[in-house]
Amino acid sequence: MIQRICRISILMASVAIVLSGCLFAKKSANGGAGQDVVSGIGTEPFELIEVAVSDRQWTGVAVSADGRIFVNFPRWSESAGPSVAEVLSRDGTSPYPANSWNKWDGESDGAKQFVCVQSVYIDRDNVLWVLDSGNPYFQGVIEGAPKLVKIDLQSNKVVKTWPFDSDAALPQSYLNDVRIDIDRNIAYITDSGVGAIVVLDLESGRVRRLLERHASTQSEAAILKVDGMKWKLADGTTPEVHADGIALDGAGNYLYYHALTGKTLYRIATGSLLNEMLTAEELGDRVERLADTGAVDGMLFGQDGLLYLSTLETNSISRYGRDGIVELVVRDQRLSWPDSFSTGSRGNIYVTVSQVHQGASPKGPYRLFRLRDPAYLP
Repeated sequence: MIQRICRISILMASVAIVLSGCLFAKKSANGGAGQDVVSGIGTEPFELIEVAVSDRQWTGVAVSADGRIFVNFPRWSESAGPSVAEVLSRDGTSPYPANSWNKWDGESDGAKQFVCVQSVYIDRDNVLWVLDSGNPYFQGVIEGAPKLVKIDLQSNKVVKTWPFDSDAALPQSYLNDVRIDIDRNIAYITDSGVGAIVVLDLESGRVRRLLERHASTQSEAAILKVDGMKWKLADGTTPEVHADGIALDGAGNYLYYHALTGKTLYRIATGSLLNEMLTAEELGDRVERLADTGAVDGMLFGQDGLLYLSTLETNSISRYGRDGIVELVVRDQRLSWPDSFSTGSRGNIYVTVSQVHQGASPKGPYRLFRLRDPAYLP
């Protein structure tokens, strides 16, 4: 009996040690009073460092190889300001690439100006891509406005624009996020308004809408709760947002995606998406259901090869990939609806906070954070 009790005591002590090593809280060096940063990985917490703040709502972020930071402000309200900007200081930005691209007034040519930019992305060749949904205020797509814009960061000039016609961007489409495969010359885009994966051949300009209204690209009618608030629209209805977050693995072999008002992570081989011999049903059969992640907005593969997820209902960032497990990276009350990611140098990941659940009345400034991986030296 004594031996049995001893074995049980040793087992319980071991479990306690493991748990304490996997999840602990530490006061953030820049979080202020009451700001606890909780890390769920390893013995050293990921450090959450505030980089910039804005009084306007941003969603996307893109960081260049030399550390330049670009953000975008979707046209969801009447607030004035640029659609795309470069961050110059903690609280200062400049319209990018030029004022002329950021001067759309509702009547000017939406084909040559930013109308409602939802995301920005920098590829492996250090090229900036801007995705314009062309759907301001969620009131429907404006003809000629949806587009993908390529910008050379050396000359700070637009290199090329790919417009999306009414067959590529439907009247209620909302082109949400983009990933570029520079080896295959393909752009993958989520349509969160209708629910589809849009595949653009960057060489020919040909567009195909795939998995449209497939279960994997559709909302699961999940009611999101952030900061103790149920996310509702101004009229009291519950939003339904379809395929939203998107990520491409390092080899470009798999595309991962997630509905915003859903809890399920999916992926599909890009070879299947590019195989035009497959029927819609055959393509749908090749979708893989990976995990129940909870509600997720942005997604990004980090330099460690793991998929980072903005798990917004818990004010946290998680990651997926170790034996199919979703593990906590960091949780902080300042991550009030973590939105989009971008990679930086030395394992750093940047994330915007967009407070979408607050609607038009946010409680505080919109923030941009850098998540420092303790595995890398400062």
